[in-house]
Amino acid sequence: MDKRELEQTLVLIKPDALKNSLTGYVLSALSEFHTGLHYCGTKIVHVSRMIAEEHYAEHRGKIFFPAILEYLMGHSHYINEPWKQRVIAIAYQGRDAIRKIRDIVGPTNPLEARTEKPGCIRSLGTMVPLKDAEGNIIGQRMDNLIHASATPEDAEREMKLWFKPNDIPPLMHAYPTEQSREFYYFKKHILYRKHEPGCVCILAPADVAWKSDLETLRKISKGTPASGSLESVVAKYLINEKQAENW
Repeated sequence: MDKRELEQTLVLIKPDALKNSLTGYVLSALSEFHTGLHYCGTKIVHVSRMIAEEHYAEHRGKIFFPAILEYLMGHSHYINEPWKQRVIAIAYQGRDAIRKIRDIVGPTNPLEARTEKPGCIRSLGTMVPLKDAEGNIIGQRMDNLIHASATPEDAEREMKLWFKPNDIPPLMHAYPTEQSREFYYFKKHILYRKHEPGCVCILAPADVAWKSDLETLRKISKGTPASGSLESVVAKYLINEKQAENW
């Protein structure tokens, strides 16, 4: 198969889209009929703080970082309804997948989206003022309904953050996989090679993982610099796990 046909991109239908019953509209706009792309993975995710922080890692330290975490985790739109706090994560695949999805989604800022590309998905979003403890406006949060990977590098990082290899049919894998030969355990942001009380097993022998994730785990276990963080590897294995919020 032509490698261009394997290009993948991540889409997140965010809590504000879910609350405003826009899921059907979004899925229709991004359908195979309109894009020529194929679904290769989808899941409903209760977003933990760990995966939210890793997804928005580039924004750490910025004034709006706490607000966008609360937004993605669903706390902003379902304050008193924690059972509704979720996103829909979808992997699309096909030629020019990243560009095609971004074209339909529109500019990141909803105000710019309404001006530059009326009718795009994000043109239905809004801007929410952020205030400090004294009530002073210190910035804005973009409630833009949907996330879509911006570049091939972003797509690979995000796909591997939200999806395990076995979430996607093997013939649709766009990135190399490898079988684990060892046990890897995790607890309180520490990687263990042997089981300790309170640990969770992330990978066991014969489990299939992204090759880059296993390389990261091996380097971290040896105390050598790794290209990715431990949390970026672990987060996907704790999706929808009840104990995830404690780790």
